[in-house]
Parts: sequence; C-alpha cells; structure tokens
Amino acid sequence: SSNRSCLYLRNLSLHFVSVITTVCSDPEWASYTLGVFVCQSCSGLHRNIARISKVKSILLDPWSSSEVEFMDSVGNDASKAKYERLVPAFYYRPSHTDCTLLRDQWIRAKYEREEFTSVERQEPYSAGYREGFLWKRGRDNGQYLSRRFILSEREGVLKYFNKHDAREPKAMMKIGSLNATFQPSKIGTPHGLQITYLKDNSTRNIFVYHEEGKEIVDWFNAIRAARFHYLQVAFPVAALLPKLTRNFIREGYMEKTGPKQTEGFKKRWFTLDDRRLMYFKDLLDAYARGEVFIGSKESGYTALPGLPPNIQSSHWQFGITIVTPDRNFLFACETERDQKHWITAFETVINRPMLPQDYAVEAFFKHKP
Repeated sequence: SSNRSCLYLRNLSLHFVSVITTVCSDPEWASYTLGVFVCQSCSGLHRNIARISKVKSILLDPWSSSEVEFMDSVGNDASKAKYERLVPAFYYRPSHTDCTLLRDQWIRAKYEREEFTSVERQEPYSAGYREGFLWKRGRDNGQYLSRRFILSEREGVLKYFNKHDAREPKAMMKIGSLNATFQPSKIGTPHGLQITYLKDNSTRNIFVYHEEGKEIVDWFNAIRAARFHYLQVAFPVAALLPKLTRNFIREGYMEKTGPKQTEGFKKRWFTLDDRRLMYFKDLLDAYARGEVFIGSKESGYTALPGLPPNIQSSHWQFGITIVTPDRNFLFACETERDQKHWITAFETVINRPMLPQDYAVEAFFKHKP
C-alpha cells in the first residue's frame, strides 16, 4: 500500500512537472498541507514556514490515504491559480538557478503573506515611490554605512543621500539605465544587491544590502516596476520583461595586457554585462578601469581561443583573443574550463544581431578618448 502511494504520488508529481520546473528542478517532495509538489531545495524553504507548509518526501516518507487524496485534489495547477492569481507582470519569478533569498521570498510572498491574492498587499513595490534605508558600501573605504534611498517613478530616478537629513542627493540614477542583480557570494551577504547605472555612458556600481530579506527583495521588485512603467511606452509587454533587470552573462578573473600588447599581463576582475565587457582591479570597485564593447559577428567581432604566437602571458596559459574592427584584445584564463566558459559567453553575445541602440553604444565607444 505504501509503495503504491509512493508510485501514485510520483506519477502525480510528474503530471505537474511542467508547472513547477521553473522554480523546482526535480519535484520529489511535497507540501501535504498546501497540496503542491516541490524539489528538495524548495522543501527546505517550505520548512521555514512550517505553520503553513509541512513537507514530506514522496519516496522516503509514509503517506496516509487521506494525504494522497488531498494531493490529488489540489496539485500545482490549482495552487497556482489561487496563490499566483495577481502576480504583477514586473514581479520577478525566480528559477531553480536563482539565489536562495529570491526563492525563499517568492515562497513566503505566495503562501505566507499571500501577496498575489490582493493588490493592496503589493503596495511596497508597486506604488511608484519607495523610501528607506539600505546599507551601502563606501566607494573608497569599503565600509557599509546606512544611507537613505528614494525611488521615484515620477522623477524617473533612484537617488541616495549621504546624510539622513541631507536635501541634495549624493547620486541620481536614471531609471532608464538602472539595473539590479543579487550577488550574495560576491558581496558576502545573502541579501547583497548590486545596482548599476550609467554615468556619462560609463558603468557605475553600487553595492547594498538590508538585514531583512523581504525589504531588499521589495526594493528589487520596486526597481523592476519602475523600469516596467518607464519602458512600457516603447515596448510591448512580452518583449519588455527580459529588459527590466538582468544577470551578468559572466563574471570572473582573467589576465589582460595593454593596447600595445608589450606590457605584462595583470589579473583583473571581468564582468560581461550584455555587450559591455568591463574590468576592475577589485571585484567590488565602484568604477571599471576599462570597458570594451562586444559587437556581433556581422560587424567584425570574433572570439578565438589562444593568443598570437609572439605573445607570452605571465603564468595563465589559456588565452583568448577578442577580434574587433579596431584592435584585438588579449586575455588569459587560469584553467581550460574557464577559457571555454568565457568563449561560450562571448559567442553568446557575438552571435546575437545588434539592435539599433547597440550601434549607438558602439559609436560612443569608438569615439571615446
């Protein structure tokens, strides 16, 4: 009887797999109080709301006939219809590859706070205005200090103030060029958020966090909401959603040499953000030491493994040559695996046709002093 229950539940979970694979990669667990199937990773997050969600393994735990009947009567389709009925278009729906914080707060928002059953409960990120304090990393000393932030859709900016009673903001970040991405391991806190924006067409980084997971995720979705309403004028909704915020295509250490290719290779932190390849002396620097535009193959851009025969890297032997219409850029990776991952990342960008706005950015880079 127990084996039959496990088999039935396993078949039932497979029936619902298309509904949940965005968040859960292998649903072999279930919340027998909510009637939903989840993966092992999300089962741990459901245990954080134990008064609402109690979980069991489909294969390892005993199941009563009434619990099996309940799972059969609810399931992920019905649960989604109830708990995700009013998810705003701009709200970030995490996948199983996203950081723990985003997945945890998604589960809490759905089942604990029931935010998507009532529009009023979405006020913290959908109002068009948000004000509060975040811990911000200092540009020069690296210390995190409390700073007042204001996000205003009406003004089209996110701004922060160095003093709590200051009238003039320290920085004004236009919503048009704003991006936010969670960086827990890079920043060293589960709640770490990296905010980027363009200042004089160069990228500026700001690193922030909040002690409360809900607060920092609300800020993240408030930024997405502001971007959504800003861009809605120019784009249809379907094309718009991937543009609200983006994760970097790849980050990590490589070595680089200068434009004359005669100086020694130096280790730098690289970030590939859309078509901008940036390098930093330290991975938490506010400004890049340099930025390179990566165009498309139709425009003469190529990523090649290896370095020219007359070039010697210092001690990292796995070279990459980025060919552009104006010059070649030479990099070296520590391992062959890193080299392959970087080349794949570059090819992802190079194989994508350029958009009209990409040509404008390329023109700026070509005329940059």
